[in-house]
Amino acid sequence: MNTFFVKNSQIHSGVAKVTGDDFHHLKNVLRLKPGEGAYICNEDGSKFVAKLFEIREDMAVFDLIKKEPRNAELAVDITLYQGLPKSDKMEKVIKETTQLGIKEIVPTKMRNCVVKLDTTGIEKKRDRWQKIAEEAAKQSGRQIIPTVSRVINFENIIENIEKYDIVLLLYELEDKFTLKDAILKAKESLGSIKNIALIIGPEGGFSEEEVSMISSSKNLYICTLGSRVLRTELAPIMAVSNLVYEFEL
Repeated sequence: MNTFFVKNSQIHSGVAKVTGDDFHHLKNVLRLKPGEGAYICNEDGSKFVAKLFEIREDMAVFDLIKKEPRNAELAVDITLYQGLPKSDKMEKVIKETTQLGIKEIVPTKMRNCVVKLDTTGIEKKRDRWQKIAEEAAKQSGRQIIPTVSRVINFENIIENIEKYDIVLLLYELEDKFTLKDAILKAKESLGSIKNIALIIGPEGGFSEEEVSMISSSKNLYICTLGSRVLRTELAPIMAVSNLVYEFEL
């Protein structure tokens, strides 16, 4: 069944109202008819089995039949700080990591980023990236849409670092301490882990200055994914896959 995301204010007394782009897609592309089923997800991450009641001029009205008991979200919240890659690589990163269960993606300007975007260009890209996240969330049966945040500078990561239980920086020059080592050490130290920040460099990798700048953070682990150097668009997919294995499977 198709999935539609709505604000909490669009659900009342067992009825959900789908509006905007989703309504036009439902009406003109999917051509859903009254009586057909769908999933409705709200801002709290609740997922409902619903049945289309009627199509009005500017909205579709669904009756909520029951709450879906299965939780499609990860047991930990993962935030990805991705060094801005060139071309359409960011789209691949967002699409794949959304399907894997990531909570937030933060495009990050780093010293060795090749791509250069002005403010207008960045906001246009961000609108597209958020739409890609929404489409991937629907396709994979997610109950929330990951947030694609505004582009930040590397220095801004340091300002946010204390809010995470652990921060994993995947460094191409680290050859011994693995991501698995970091997770095991963090579990031994903290017991339970609720949120993780994952930092991935751009095509040119991290600069020595960036690594030095962040290395004193107490909850930071500088680690490797293995003996092979991965492309910037593949590294986050492999890293998140490993985290899914460690915390869910």
